[in-house]
Amino acid sequence: MTNITRVNFIAFVLLLGGCATVPPPVAAPVPCTPAPPAPTAPTAVTPPPVPAVTPNLQPADWNALPGWNDDQVLAAWDSWLQSCAALKAKPEWQAVCAAAQDSKPATNEAVRDFFQNWFNVYQSLQADGSTGGLMTGYYEPLLHGSRTPSAAYPIPLYKAPADLLTIDLSGVYPELRNLRLRGRLEGNKVVPYLSRADIDGAKTPLAGDELVWVDNAVEAFFLQVQGSGRVQLPDGSMMRVGYADQNGYPYRSIGRVLADRGELRLDQTSMQSIKAWGGKHPDKLPELLEQNPSFVFFKELPNSNGGPLGALGVPITAGRSIAVDTRAIPLGAPVWLATTEPSSNVPMNRLVLAQDTGGAIRGNVRADYFWGFGDAAGKQAGMMKQSGQMWVLLPKTMAVPGTVASR
Repeated sequence: MTNITRVNFIAFVLLLGGCATVPPPVAAPVPCTPAPPAPTAPTAVTPPPVPAVTPNLQPADWNALPGWNDDQVLAAWDSWLQSCAALKAKPEWQAVCAAAQDSKPATNEAVRDFFQNWFNVYQSLQADGSTGGLMTGYYEPLLHGSRTPSAAYPIPLYKAPADLLTIDLSGVYPELRNLRLRGRLEGNKVVPYLSRADIDGAKTPLAGDELVWVDNAVEAFFLQVQGSGRVQLPDGSMMRVGYADQNGYPYRSIGRVLADRGELRLDQTSMQSIKAWGGKHPDKLPELLEQNPSFVFFKELPNSNGGPLGALGVPITAGRSIAVDTRAIPLGAPVWLATTEPSSNVPMNRLVLAQDTGGAIRGNVRADYFWGFGDAAGKQAGMMKQSGQMWVLLPKTMAVPGTVASR
């Protein structure tokens, strides 16, 4: 393949990559369209930049962590052991996880001593060297539904459809290593997968792939944003559902859409305010939801008393787990989070574990804080839109990529 052809091919892939996810980046709301024809003359072609985040870690001192000596870090120990359950087979984590399994700390001081003995601490910086970023919240919602459709339960949650393709070209094009393309076959062509408007349209293209039906379209939409939840069935039993896959389109905030249209003030947009708007404008709701083309598919999970499974493959813990951008922060790593309580200036500094990911969680200093299950957790999660800082704890024996000299 010539350089010109190769560049044009990458440009095409990146156009389809507007429908790409690992998970999907927040991006400008552009529709997925076929690639333009390759130029016939050997002119220089510059492809769009590959979405990427370069880890930017600055060595720090434990004394730099706001509130390090005040947090009830013992409450994070079980969540740390959950991380080790997934990390212990990795060479760089073996020794520290073995030591954790052998440790039985009974006090906050003992937990702090463990981390200070085994870990170095690094502040995560933005590409421009700044330290601040956005901290949001998520939760595990409760929906009401049925395994069979009815007038009371008309809204389907879907399984991952059989015709959904995932394409990984990183083995051939390393510059595409952060992209996983989603598409489907149309004849002998791979085309973008169906958008939310297509899936929710009148033609019901995914008929037969329904997992469960629920009673409320807005609740179903926000379940997709959260990524997991519980559905209470008519007999009172609970069905647990979790993320299975995604259609490949970039996430677009419908709160911002409402703000851009003058329906809500941007600083007042929250899950609660959007639900309230939908209740007042049911005729406008379907069109609003279609403004986010991203669509999440679910799978049924075993019922348990623990939290939902995060991207690390272990149960996440209310108040001690966060979702991160794994291009910047290793999945499973302990993180010191310095932010504020939702809609307030009250400090919230605590030890958390990077155990999940999310489509809108992109950047070196970006976290989604897991509040737990139910309406009270949902209220906190819906209000959380705080600034904050992050420090990553990594084993002393680990070679840390992307470190920068202390300033």
